[in-house]
Amino acid sequence: MAGQIPQRFIDDLLGRVDVVEVVGERVKLKKAGRNYSGLCPFHQEKTPSFTVSADKQFYHCFGCGAHGNALRFLMEYDKLPFPEAVENMAGRLGLDVPREGADDPHAKMREKKRKEGVNLLELAASFYRERLVMQEGNAARAYLDGRRLSPEVVKTYGIGYAPAQWEALKHHLSERGIGEPVQVEYGLLIQHEDSGRTYDRFRDRVMFPIRDLRGRTIAFGGRVLGEGKPKYLNSPETPVFHKGRELYGLYEARQADSRLEQVVIVEGYMDVVALAQYGIHHAVATLGTATSEDHLKRLFRLVSRVVFCFDGDRAGRQAASRALETVLPLMIDGREARFLFLPEGEDPDTLVRSEGADAFKDRVTCAMPLSEFLFEQAGEGRDLKAVEARERFASHVLAGLSRIPEGVLKSLLLEELARRSGLNESRLGQLLARREQAQQQGQRSHDEAYPAADNGRDEMSHGTVNAPSGRRHGVERPSGGALAPLARVIQLLIHEPALVETLPPEDEWLPGGDPEAALYTAIVDVLRAGRYRSPQVVLAHFQGSNEGRRLAELARRELLIPRGARAEELEGLVAYFRRHRLRPSCQEQIDALLARQREGERLSPQERQHLMALLADLGSAGTRK
Repeated sequence: MAGQIPQRFIDDLLGRVDVVEVVGERVKLKKAGRNYSGLCPFHQEKTPSFTVSADKQFYHCFGCGAHGNALRFLMEYDKLPFPEAVENMAGRLGLDVPREGADDPHAKMREKKRKEGVNLLELAASFYRERLVMQEGNAARAYLDGRRLSPEVVKTYGIGYAPAQWEALKHHLSERGIGEPVQVEYGLLIQHEDSGRTYDRFRDRVMFPIRDLRGRTIAFGGRVLGEGKPKYLNSPETPVFHKGRELYGLYEARQADSRLEQVVIVEGYMDVVALAQYGIHHAVATLGTATSEDHLKRLFRLVSRVVFCFDGDRAGRQAASRALETVLPLMIDGREARFLFLPEGEDPDTLVRSEGADAFKDRVTCAMPLSEFLFEQAGEGRDLKAVEARERFASHVLAGLSRIPEGVLKSLLLEELARRSGLNESRLGQLLARREQAQQQGQRSHDEAYPAADNGRDEMSHGTVNAPSGRRHGVERPSGGALAPLARVIQLLIHEPALVETLPPEDEWLPGGDPEAALYTAIVDVLRAGRYRSPQVVLAHFQGSNEGRRLAELARRELLIPRGARAEELEGLVAYFRRHRLRPSCQEQIDALLARQREGERLSPQERQHLMALLADLGSAGTRK
């Protein structure tokens, strides 16, 4: 991204787009007085409780509470990140989305390079598709025919063929003015370490383009024809491609169903394509890596259910165990994970061909819920009549529960554990709390990082902060406990984004060891670049991420101080951090000089002057801005 989207552009965009039109394209609406009503698209209902106001340019559901403007609706309904939702809305009006900060030469260079890379990869994809239908692609077409792939599926997934020659693509791109270094950088060429000679990375392979959510080719996967190794070859990491984040087939799945509710994660390209051939369009594949947290975060922004598909052998079970460990921390309420184990020796490609689409869909429907797989893993075939077996079983499940976020799912799993183990649920809750506390040991808490009292001079422990003017403003203690100082700063900024203008231009005061420091930096960067004044727009930037959840939590906590006092409280908090950063270095010098005096050594006039200056700095640091 070359820069943030200006607030003024967002305001203008919302002023020109009709929320009734945007919602009406996706939800059947009926006129109801001055408003429109329909069945809510965000929860199941039989009686309409969803209202869209043309006057207020706002939608609201009285059933589930969903509400917002046209931009929010696009984000929630189409599962779009904030920038993409703005791009989508601007595209309706034929507008280009401006970016602030785009005058940064480095940002411009990065954006130009990214576009050049995407254009290069699109040219390569077109080249591979052309070669598939030529005579040199006969063997590749025969392979695809043998897998019973229709021309429509081949076209949908953009499948092509990389010729067997060493420099076919290289010459094709070079003739179009694309230099070899760029082709190497984006993974299309390999450069020999000794000779420096370059040659095509993909040769004599069926080519599967890997696309991002906007349908742009960002990498390739190639399946060898014949006995070459490796059987499957992926593009390397490039400026636009990161294996741990991308999923093959995700773009095509969303194109097939804009209201995608679940995805099945399979192992390879052919599994995805074969399932699509049989009308199952919601499969995706990782790219030679295990399913990562980044993969799952991306999927859970788009769907509520993920089904992991594994071979039923020992290796498949081990892979499933790793997937379970990865998904547990992401299982907030409303999300679902299931585990599908195929008969040994089968994969989705062979199974859907042998038993048909309906049978495979039934397998997906009957896939093992996360809860059952967790208990099965913990049991490992043990006879739970034995006390020792029940202890190991309970300990294993508690280890998994300690990684699940607080919510209804966690409570139900704890209740089920009590039933299966015969242990008291209250006692299990205590053991779980103890385990979670043990996991957190070693991590410095906010209170440890920022001691409340400092020789009686720091008033944070009394719920107040010294502001530069000497006025005191209460730091409220709302339900949920008092916020740590830096979290309080972030809370002030999310409630009143304009306060960013009162912050010092430099962040030398920022406590580097604070776990909230990265979040502070991220939100300040967004506020300064976009000059946003709407908390909802700011929250939209971080929607679907851990940062977004933390910001939403802080936004829900009410500010109890008057608006006119917030700037002074923010200044007081910054001064508080400065005192804590300044004191250690000052105090060390003061202690050293005083120790020399106590030992009878006379300080020079310059040293005495320096000592007085240090003492003055220590006393006045709280009033500096």
